Amino acid sequence: MSTSSSSTETIVLGGGCFWCTEAVFDRVQGVLDVESGYCNGQVVNPSYEQVCTGRTGHAEVVKLEFDPAQISLREILEIFFVVHDPTTLNRQGNDVGTQYRSGIYYISDAQKQVAEDVIREIEASKTYRSPVVTEVAPLANYSAAEAYHQDYFLNNPNQGYCAFVVGPKVEKFQKTFASRLKA
Repeated sequence: MSTSSSSTETIVLGGGCFWCTEAVFDRVQGVLDVESGYCNGQVVNPSYEQVCTGRTGHAEVVKLEFDPAQISLREILEIFFVVHDPTTLNRQGNDVGTQYRSGIYYISDAQKQVAEDVIREIEASKTYRSPVVTEVAPLANYSAAEAYHQDYFLNNPNQGYCAFVVGPKVEKFQKTFASRLKA
């Protein structure tokens, strides 16, 4: 499924705290828009406080709109699998709970196939000591996070979590994928 223009595509990714994932993908060449949000839970339009309880079933995610002429879904997923740990179930570092699960939420069968292929290749390469536990599921019940979560790292770079958790993930992306950085 495409978004409003046939030259763009949308994918939704959960890699733990959405502040981290958003901060990385905001810097990726070919990614046109990044929105923090929630998906695949039971409550319609949940609040951050509700999602944080772990009882709504939602994952913290980012919705990426990208230009496939500039970056492929495969390349996006390669970045995704480097900037978070896809082997820890319902956890990223000190962030623990189902809302922090690793997930790829697709909107087309083609996206599902690419996600499954990339995971299979990662598993075959033995990149990680533990199995990849990334959920691959159709996107359901998506809603944008509250306005103060959007561009959180950009607006709060010196906040404790941003300085000690988000910042190092951004630095890792910048070192590993220097050729993919926006100008």
